[in-house]
Amino acid sequence: MKAIRKFTVRAVLPEALAALEELAGNLRWSWHEPTRQLFEHIAPELWREIGTDPVALLGAVDPGRLSDLAGDADYVARVHAIRGDLRNYLEKPRWYQGLTGEKPAAIAYFSPEFGIAAALPQYSGGLGILAGDHLKSASDLGVPLVGVGLFYRAGYFSQAISPDGWQMESYPLLDPDGLPLSVLRRADGSAVQVSLALPDDRTLHARVWQAKVGRIRLLLLDTDIPQNPDDLRLVTDRLYGGGGEHRLLQELLLGIGGARAVKLWSTLSGHPEPEVFHTNEGHAGFLGFERISSLIGEGLSFQEALQVARAGTVFTTHTPVGAGIDRFERGLVRRYFETDLLPGVAVDDLLALGAESYEGGSPDVFNMAIMGLRLGQHANGVSTLHGEVSRRMFSGLWPGFDAAEVPIGSITNGVHAPSWTDPALMALAQNRLGTSDTSTANWRSPEVSDQDLWSVRGQMRLQFVEDARRRLTNAWRDQNPGGLPPAWIGRVFDPNVLTIGFARRVPTYKRLTLMLHDPERLRALLLNPDRPIQIVIAGKSHPADEEGKRLIQKIVQFAADPELRTRIAFLPDYNIAMAQLMYPGTDVWLNNPLRPLEACGTSGMKAALNGALNLSILDGWWPEYYDGKNGWAIPSADAAGDAAERDRLEAEALYDLIEHQVAPTFYERNSDDVPERWVGNIRHTLATLSPELSADRMVRQYVERLYRPAGHYEGLMSKHNYRAARELAAWKGKVVSKWPAVAVTHVESGGVSAVPQVGDELHLRAHVQLNGLLPSDVTVEVVYGKSLGGDELRDTESQALLPAAAPDLADMVEAAAGGAPNLFTGTVELDRAGAFGYTVRVVPRNALLISPAEMGLVAIAT
Repeated sequence: MKAIRKFTVRAVLPEALAALEELAGNLRWSWHEPTRQLFEHIAPELWREIGTDPVALLGAVDPGRLSDLAGDADYVARVHAIRGDLRNYLEKPRWYQGLTGEKPAAIAYFSPEFGIAAALPQYSGGLGILAGDHLKSASDLGVPLVGVGLFYRAGYFSQAISPDGWQMESYPLLDPDGLPLSVLRRADGSAVQVSLALPDDRTLHARVWQAKVGRIRLLLLDTDIPQNPDDLRLVTDRLYGGGGEHRLLQELLLGIGGARAVKLWSTLSGHPEPEVFHTNEGHAGFLGFERISSLIGEGLSFQEALQVARAGTVFTTHTPVGAGIDRFERGLVRRYFETDLLPGVAVDDLLALGAESYEGGSPDVFNMAIMGLRLGQHANGVSTLHGEVSRRMFSGLWPGFDAAEVPIGSITNGVHAPSWTDPALMALAQNRLGTSDTSTANWRSPEVSDQDLWSVRGQMRLQFVEDARRRLTNAWRDQNPGGLPPAWIGRVFDPNVLTIGFARRVPTYKRLTLMLHDPERLRALLLNPDRPIQIVIAGKSHPADEEGKRLIQKIVQFAADPELRTRIAFLPDYNIAMAQLMYPGTDVWLNNPLRPLEACGTSGMKAALNGALNLSILDGWWPEYYDGKNGWAIPSADAAGDAAERDRLEAEALYDLIEHQVAPTFYERNSDDVPERWVGNIRHTLATLSPELSADRMVRQYVERLYRPAGHYEGLMSKHNYRAARELAAWKGKVVSKWPAVAVTHVESGGVSAVPQVGDELHLRAHVQLNGLLPSDVTVEVVYGKSLGGDELRDTESQALLPAAAPDLADMVEAAAGGAPNLFTGTVELDRAGAFGYTVRVVPRNALLISPAEMGLVAIAT
């Protein structure tokens, strides 16, 4: 049989229900429960069968049903009321519009994946889910974002499990016409395309799909169009597929093509062009060079354009290990940029920004994270601990500075509460507390009784158990076409048993199989006659990760034991739809990565929003929020002699916690069969964590800490025909050229008594060779703190030393030009007891730098 060509035929709606098309076309339905209920009412069974997808529902429902509903005055009124609510949501000012002072008029947010709804499968895991939640909260808050990504015709992959437990991948093609997408078009109706010049006089073309995510527009570039030859049509075939060159093409398209698409969209829509560009991980980093190329076209030099691009760029790193960073062969990158791809940009200038030019770096690779940090003046990790890890990890870019001074901050991830909170919990908040916003509800109020909370938790657990059984039944039928599913599948999981969830991507560091370290002990916990537990597991391993697949296989084979199979199960094809029932349906969320390799780990956040308690290694977000009442901390055996010993110790700690603390608390019941202590912990979790774990909190912090400063600095650089950018580039060139001879030649100290005491003053006189720089070009400072022996200081502080009095500025300039050392003086009060140490250093100073370490230049007294 020849290949079957497929396309989607959209339903023709009765006039009275025409507003349903508008509601289905905006992905706000994915987090707006009244809209979801509106569509569910059309055909409840079909709604669940197709996976809560309004576009698919309207295409599959019996037209007669739509005709009946068109004659239902109450339903038609609901449709129009909810459309009116959507329009108000889109048009009325929100939090961002109420901010006073300087703020960006537009922000572009780039990510290789976006997890918004199961109906738009363009994500693989946490990075994409985070990006989707970022857009949703930005919409709710009125932040003027435009999202940019790629449209993958086969998404990530669909997962099935073979009878022997091996992961099998399939790549069903998506029809964008059947998705909540539309083509970006010009006023004459022609489709917008972006084009990239490639080696060998080839050109890559991409059309632009757009999705409405509430108030946010998401642009997705797609190369599967007739204008491309067959091999280039496959550039956007699947997420994270293909080898190095294929990945490079995807990232060139995302960064450079994405920046061009945003510019076209802004022109066509009348929206302002973005002032701030946020790249979610390094995959989109080439966008900075596209901006530089455009600025060079306006008459700036490369270095001048770089200052403008850096000022408005935010770079978020999610990777706590070097192996997770995209690194391309330097020669391959050179080949792609020795074309007309970026007019005006010299290849060597570009390659220098991705070079691993630090101790231990490879001269043969182009590092996307390094490029991201050099192109972005504003950088952050995604939890407090990850920020610390990132500063250590990338400290080679700032030699001579302590890791704490590396200019990488942190904003802890959050999750979009309306997307991840179960409707039953939202209904409880609405009925008892007068608000469906569970992140601001007063969960300590006596209006919500322990029985209320426990009853809702039971409903959510039962809902999940029923969904898990359905999924296992469908998976069995896929493996055994025409067969009758065995009866035991209908008994998998018990809605009254303590349920532990573990679901995420399956790289080795997340240690999916740590729970299997002592199989007999796990068996005893699962089958305990008085306090049993049950464990649900889900997740996908990257198709090329054989070790990850072996971990899944071990779990599946363990769970196949007839004695255990109703107490532990692996659910295949983990996705948003499954997760939205699993998080609320579990009592405990398990996370046991190798610390500190979990950048954040937002799955536990989603569980907490539903009242689940976390059982986790103190990694990612958990160290910031664990307080002894919202879950349990698995002790880390960091000092273990080897990996096997560490696994053993941490697995034993996990078993002990479940056996002696988790299960007893869950099964300790009062006369009404309510576990009062457990419910108290649920109440505490909801009250304390719901606001903190919200993506609204996260996006507000991005606005205040990164977007507004980036917009401010970009504005400074751009005004008056880029005067500040030109001046800064010239100043940096001067400083860099003269810095090799800048030195602290001599430091004199005095004023401290023979036996130093608290309250003494340390008087310093530092002689500094500036090599022709002016005192105003530098900060000379004393850095002091607790001495740990050797050259290491802890808990450091710094204080500027001031130029000694001189007859006038002309004399100081003359002294600098003549090579005579400049004298700087200052006083430090000894305000604490203990070992004290200090040094004097020189760093560049300019009002347009956001950190003394920004240029990576320092001269330290020897």
